[in-house]
Amino acid sequence: MAHDYDLFVIGAGSGGVRAARIAAGYGARVAVAEEYRVGGTCVIRGCVPKKLMVYAARFADDFADAAGFGWNVGATSFDWTRLIAAKDREIDRLEAAYGSTLGKAGVEVIRSRAVVDGPNAVRLADGRRITAGKILIATGGRPNLDAAIPGIEHVITSNEVFHLAEQPHRVIVVGGGYIAVEFAGIFAGLGSRVTQIYRGPEILRGFDNEVRAQVRADMARRGVDFMLNDLITRIDRTDAGLVATTRGGGRIEADQILYAIGRAPATEGLGLETAGVEMLAGGAIKVDAFSRTNVASIFAVGDVTDRVNLTPVAIREGHAFADSEFGGKPVSVDHELIPTAVFSTPEIGTVGLSEEEAKRTLDGVDVYRAGFRPMRNTLAGRDERMLMKLLVDAATDKVIGCHIVGPDAAEMVQLVGVAMKMGATKVDFDATMALHPSAAEELVTMRTPSERWRRG
Repeated sequence: MAHDYDLFVIGAGSGGVRAARIAAGYGARVAVAEEYRVGGTCVIRGCVPKKLMVYAARFADDFADAAGFGWNVGATSFDWTRLIAAKDREIDRLEAAYGSTLGKAGVEVIRSRAVVDGPNAVRLADGRRITAGKILIATGGRPNLDAAIPGIEHVITSNEVFHLAEQPHRVIVVGGGYIAVEFAGIFAGLGSRVTQIYRGPEILRGFDNEVRAQVRADMARRGVDFMLNDLITRIDRTDAGLVATTRGGGRIEADQILYAIGRAPATEGLGLETAGVEMLAGGAIKVDAFSRTNVASIFAVGDVTDRVNLTPVAIREGHAFADSEFGGKPVSVDHELIPTAVFSTPEIGTVGLSEEEAKRTLDGVDVYRAGFRPMRNTLAGRDERMLMKLLVDAATDKVIGCHIVGPDAAEMVQLVGVAMKMGATKVDFDATMALHPSAAEELVTMRTPSERWRRG
């Protein structure tokens, strides 16, 4: 045989695992190298453990709301160590399941760092050189840090936050994206005092502006203290903990400072330059629609390509790669109309264009919106309201954007995404019978646009 393997995958995350398993199913000889844990960022220290912590944080609302429905809950307390231990057991179970799946598929898992050592070779940490017909890079991303800030060595990132020995009672969260917003809500829900610092004028850049404003306002009412248009310039360790100094002159004391200012493709030190792989600014691997690099034998999927950095996208890209290269079924991934969620409290579900994007790209947009208090909140005595918003192309009547803020937003927007992917129009939504009583019925009962925008 010309090579040791038909396919060698570097990185056993969501995209790499799917690609390896599907390729092996087509009869390929496959190995996967992973230097940390099988499962990747999402399973080990990303969306899965984070969602478990989101659930934990929301029980505070459940206990408080129960009284309005006749329940006497009594005194409650939270134990951080029990949550972390339970989370760790579940992550261990999932990692074992991923490993078992690969083993049953006939994939060899090599617990080692691997780097590219030419167009058809990789080198392991122990010095062994392995050859392969094709190499797939699926190493994901890594948290960004601002190394120029004095005292930056005192902070934690999303890698370390899941393994804290005790709950920090004063937390600074730096950043305004998915991870920062979700962890600010987690710590606030668990009773920590949270300050969120973001350099921009509003959190969640790239989301619909109305959604951004409502979520921040609701998080502020839940106890998150926002410092916008500001950033940390210095961090000092004192006997009382950490002290962050900001550009605006603020001095905030904290037990932990979580930096969540974005992630970068994990390509440093992978040896890609030795094989002549073309890179993009920021360290991403340049690929075409079929995840091919400029080197015929090397491919890349997932966050390492910095296309759409979401777990389901990496999985779809990995599957498409295996189908294309080993199954004789060329498949490219459609990166349009991808539903996504932010598991903040309140939750966000969104698919398609924001109002701002729609007005920049179309000649006419009809905006439908509904704001209301969910039924559960009436007896619970909560004032928090839901937002539902549909954006419609005035020329075609197609629904081009859906944005939901409130309970179960992610569950709802997944199904809206199916309808939008099929090209559903506002007439199609209107023709769908409402399910009553539910929050989701508002999506099919909004008849009059709140705004009709036309260019010029």
